[in-house]
Amino acid sequence: MRKLIFLTAALFCLPFSVAHAQEAAAERARSGVIELGGSFLTPLQERDSVLIADQLRYGFRLDGVKEGTGFAFPDYSKGFRDSVEVVSSWMLDTLDFKKGRKGAPGVFTLEGSVVITSFDEGKYMLPPISVLRRDGAGAVDTLVFNPQVLEVKTIPVDTAVFELHDIKGQIRYPLTFNEILPYLGGAIVLCALIALAVYLILKRRKNGLSGLLHKEPAHIVALRKLDHLRGNKYWAADKQKLFYSGVTDALREYIVSRYGVSAMEMTTKEIFDGLSGKDIPADLYDEARSLFERADFVKFAKYVATDEENASAVPVAVRFVTQTYQTEIDAEGNAPQQDASEDVQGESGASDSVKQQKIQNK
Repeated sequence: MRKLIFLTAALFCLPFSVAHAQEAAAERARSGVIELGGSFLTPLQERDSVLIADQLRYGFRLDGVKEGTGFAFPDYSKGFRDSVEVVSSWMLDTLDFKKGRKGAPGVFTLEGSVVITSFDEGKYMLPPISVLRRDGAGAVDTLVFNPQVLEVKTIPVDTAVFELHDIKGQIRYPLTFNEILPYLGGAIVLCALIALAVYLILKRRKNGLSGLLHKEPAHIVALRKLDHLRGNKYWAADKQKLFYSGVTDALREYIVSRYGVSAMEMTTKEIFDGLSGKDIPADLYDEARSLFERADFVKFAKYVATDEENASAVPVAVRFVTQTYQTEIDAEGNAPQQDASEDVQGESGASDSVKQQKIQNK
């Protein structure tokens, strides 16, 4: 029942408009105005005095309100005056309710208020609260509650001891270990990553340098590749192209390293024209040239080599590598002996000249 009566009263809690004011004036003429006390001005924060920007509840309390009574409140949305502002609009609270006896309407104790504030020091006379009331029978009257005085104060300043200070800066608190820990951990991880990157780069360079320093001789590389091509498993007609390509590529790489001829990009004629002035035995030169020409026929002319030709391909290539490499070894071995003989001849010649000079002196 309390909720129902509250909603009924709230339906008539509408702000005054011009039409409402005219209607209120007509109702005053018919029913008159009832002057009442009961208004209050209460700070929301309990203080001895009201300071600037403090908020207060300004309203009224009404006892003996019967069920079905409606109210209309004045419009304070624009404030009372320039120095007093309304923070929140009307609120109607039910403080007490008593049921009526034998079907009689119940009785309410209501309290209505707005929240106001002021930002200027001084005393202000608030306007009286005028409320339109309509009972259950439809009769309307005006209730006028006595006004209150709002006194706003500021905090007094003792000019005798007051000293003007500059604006203080932000307070700086000392850093704690927990605040530094994430940055410290990130720095350690970053240093570890940099160290790992440097280690990998140095290791890769070292491996590359050791690979260059320990590079195998060209004849060893060529003989190893030729050894993989031994046997007759590559002699089938559909595999001969791959077989001869492997044999000749091994010889091309050896020729590049041994004689400095760009055999990888040359034709057979260009290769052997480049080798014609080199220290290669004639029979070995002819065998190698015949092997390259046969490989060209197999790769480009769809020639199918015989088993005898296939069987001789790897031995010819091996013989070319071993004999030319042995020639290089013999040439390197003869060079120191020749230098030594030249030194001996020079020493003997010097000694003979010394002997001749001694004989002449005698």
